[in-house]
Amino acid sequence: MSRLTDRAALTAYRAGWTLVRRLPERLAYAVFDLIADVAARRGGSGVARMRANYARVRPELDAARLDALVRAGMRSYFRYWCEAFRLPDLTEADLVARVRTVGDAPVRAHLGAGRPAVMFLGHMGNWDLGGAWSTTQLAPVTTVAERLKPEELYDEFLGFRERLGMRILPLTGGSDVFRELTKALRANAFVALLADRDLTAGGVEVDFCGHRARMAVGPAALAVTTGAALHPVSVHYERRVTGRGYDLVIVFHDRVEVPATGTTREKVATMTQACADALTGAVRAHTEDWHMMQRVFVEDLDPARMPVASAEGAV
Repeated sequence: MSRLTDRAALTAYRAGWTLVRRLPERLAYAVFDLIADVAARRGGSGVARMRANYARVRPELDAARLDALVRAGMRSYFRYWCEAFRLPDLTEADLVARVRTVGDAPVRAHLGAGRPAVMFLGHMGNWDLGGAWSTTQLAPVTTVAERLKPEELYDEFLGFRERLGMRILPLTGGSDVFRELTKALRANAFVALLADRDLTAGGVEVDFCGHRARMAVGPAALAVTTGAALHPVSVHYERRVTGRGYDLVIVFHDRVEVPATGTTREKVATMTQACADALTGAVRAHTEDWHMMQRVFVEDLDPARMPVASAEGAV
C-alpha cells in the first residue's frame, strides 16, 4: 500500500508539471483556488495543524475570522504549488516582473564585494520563486532540501530546482551538510535555508509570536563559523495593482551581527532569536502566507525532542 501511495504521489506531481503548465494562467490559478477551498472545508491533519498554528500567532481572532484566515492560508499554499508547476516556463524577465524586493541593497553590496551571505528563511510565500529570482538577480543559491518519498519524487524536485540554477544539498543520505555549506560559504557562496522549523532535534528554543518554538541553528552557526553575513528573509504575496493575480515580495531584514562575547552556542542562540524576532513581525502581518502545517511550537512537540549541545551539524 505504501508503494502504491508513493507511485500515486509521483504520478500526481508529474501530471501537475505537465498539465498545469498547459492551462491559461488565470484558469490555472482559479482551479487551484477551488482545490484550496475544498481542502479547507474538508479539513484533515494538515489543515488542523495550520489552524492551530494560526490560532497561536493570531490569538485575537474569533472562530469565524480564524476559519477565513485558514481558507486564505490554503489558497496561498496552493498558489505556491501552481506557481511551482509553472515556474520552469518563466523567463528572467518574467521573474523580474513578478518579484518586488525590500531591503536588498546591503545584501547586494555584500555579494558584489565577493563576500559570502546566508539567509534565514521562513516557510512563507514561494521560496522556490524567490530562489529562482535570487539566482538570476543576486547570486546562485545554495540550499538544503529534505528528502521526499518516493525517491523518484525527490529526484524530480532536485532536478526542478537545479534547472532553476540552484545548488541543492540533501538534508540526509548525503555528505555532511554543515561541512558542505561551510565549504561553499568559504568560497563566497550565497546560502538560503528554511529555518523556522527544527528538522534535526538539534535546534534551539526561541520566543516566536508570543510562544516558545524550536528553530534550526544552521544559518546562525554558519555565520559564526565562516563570518558570512546573516540576514533574516521573509516572503509574502501582494495582489497586483490590476487586481488580477499576485506578485511576490521578498523582504531582506537587517543583518544579524555575531555577538562580541559568549560561547559559540550562546552566540548562535542569540542570533537565531534575532531571526525569529524578524519573522514574528512578518508572520503576524502576513499570516496567510506562512505555510506551516507541521508542529513548530514547543507546546505541540514531543517532549522527547531535546537539544543537542553542539551547534555544528544542525541545519
